Amino acid sequence: MRRLSFLIIFLCCLNMQAADIYITPDSSLTDAVRKAREMRRLGQATEVTIHLSAGTYYLYEPLRLRPEDSGLTIVGPSTTPNASALGNTAVISGGMPISNWQQQDGLLVADVPDFNGRPIDFRQLWVSPRQTSPHQGGFEKAIRARSVPVSIADGSDPFKQMPRILTYDKKNHILWIPKSAIDNSQFSILNSQYAEMVLHEMWCTSNLRIASLSVHGDSVAVRFHNPEAKIQFEHPWPSPMTPNTGHPSPFYLTNAKELLDEPGEWYHDIREHKLYYMPRQNETIREAIVPVLETLVEFIGSAERPVRNITIKGVTFSHTTWMRPSEKGHVPLQAGMYLTEAYKLRPQIDRPNNHKLDNQGWLGRAAAAVELRYAEDVNFESCRFEHLGGSGLDYVVGCCGGATTNSTFTDIAMNGYVCGSFSPEGLETHLPYQPADMREVCTEQTVSNCEFYDVTNEDWGCVAIAAGYVSGINIEHNTIHDVSYTGISLGWGWNRDLVCMKDNKVHANLIYNYAQHMYDCAGIYTLGNQPSTVISENVVKDIATPSYVHDPNHWFYLYTDEGSSNITIKDNWTPSEKFLQNANGPGNVWENNGPQVNNEIKSKAGRIEK
Repeated sequence: MRRLSFLIIFLCCLNMQAADIYITPDSSLTDAVRKAREMRRLGQATEVTIHLSAGTYYLYEPLRLRPEDSGLTIVGPSTTPNASALGNTAVISGGMPISNWQQQDGLLVADVPDFNGRPIDFRQLWVSPRQTSPHQGGFEKAIRARSVPVSIADGSDPFKQMPRILTYDKKNHILWIPKSAIDNSQFSILNSQYAEMVLHEMWCTSNLRIASLSVHGDSVAVRFHNPEAKIQFEHPWPSPMTPNTGHPSPFYLTNAKELLDEPGEWYHDIREHKLYYMPRQNETIREAIVPVLETLVEFIGSAERPVRNITIKGVTFSHTTWMRPSEKGHVPLQAGMYLTEAYKLRPQIDRPNNHKLDNQGWLGRAAAAVELRYAEDVNFESCRFEHLGGSGLDYVVGCCGGATTNSTFTDIAMNGYVCGSFSPEGLETHLPYQPADMREVCTEQTVSNCEFYDVTNEDWGCVAIAAGYVSGINIEHNTIHDVSYTGISLGWGWNRDLVCMKDNKVHANLIYNYAQHMYDCAGIYTLGNQPSTVISENVVKDIATPSYVHDPNHWFYLYTDEGSSNITIKDNWTPSEKFLQNANGPGNVWENNGPQVNNEIKSKAGRIEK
């Protein structure tokens, strides 16, 4: 049981009473927030700072910050750039340590206890076997057992060994694949109960739970569970590529014990409550963490009473999961926004001012480690978002102001930083979004001087920075590298009608080694009508060249997609003028983009070291 042990210091100055609360990991962070709330309510202090000492603060439910917590500051033990590497950091964790590992037939095996009175499931595992890991505290994400090799001797991308689909039967909801992909000399998953397929589809990947495998000679008919089966075979975009395209879609299999065949892989037997891990040579696990929460911190305000003026500084957010793919599958439309219903339209819909629409879709949104709803001026400074199974930081709806600065986003399954609506659940995603109450729109956020790398490492169709229907966002001096798809995505809607987006800025960012798994992408990508938006002085270079993409030529440095209107794109350095303007609206200005841009501009892009 955690002890409620606070050290409270009061400081009085100019009739302002400030209080500092000091806590340690064996204290309750939730209780400290409540204590600060009560101090302000009772007039004992007008400003309260909670100081976290180094260590891990394990949560059993999300920390909830409400309008009554406005004015709060939460500070970690150090905000120096190398604090995390030195272990001098406070970690807010949604994980549960796993111990009592036993050797069994070359594997390490541990019992998975109940969490908070219930059995748990999870999609990630982090182990701390070595001191050489670049991640916080030496933790490293283990690989969920899969059909693709963990590594190849020549150091190339192991996913280039993914098999390809044979045919795609939309009418009967059957995907045909080679028999050798599921039954070969290395493994057979014909009798696996919870196996999943990850299917590569142009600019997204789908997670599909396998319902049955039916062998027909050298081919196998794969059927999937619902709801994802219905969505997968009815939605037209993005679609898997079939052999007649010349680039049939690749796939891999996961979550079957039979696939546990290489060091570094793991499997969770949910029925037996057993966790299996295949260690590397001479490896012993010092510590292992499984995630039990999807969200660590929730800011919960309303349009009438937002949460205001909260700063979190020098804190690490770690160890979350996102369980929808295990429960309902995951079929995204774009940027990880998953379809709840989608189908082709015949006849197509006429849209004045836009081309005809051939499909409809409605969306949901993945969980993030930190989520904000109706919050004003909530800031994150010198924080780390790391070891996360959903997205990192998400300004979901109704947020005004707030800066994320000098922070690091790494080892994240989905998007790094997310801001604004990507169509409300009740709004068909191609319709213009212009809410009656403009307080819904996220405005005037800043994300600057941050680094994003090894994000989108499970859902390959996600991006480092995803900004949807936003106004006045400022994305500047960030460094983005080693991501699966696009670096920065700005806008939403596939529509040139005037909506709530305007005055956005993407300035002096450095983006490289992007598109490591998906094409139809760009370093910087836009959608929709965004008056007075400026994309300037960015550097985009060094795109990856995965061998299995649907079209090896369909990649770009800068990409203004459907409906992009009234955007100025100028002074951006790229190695060549490989740009795309697809179905754009009016008012776009392209000026001085390419290799001729001044070297001084080029040298100033990216995160500024402090």
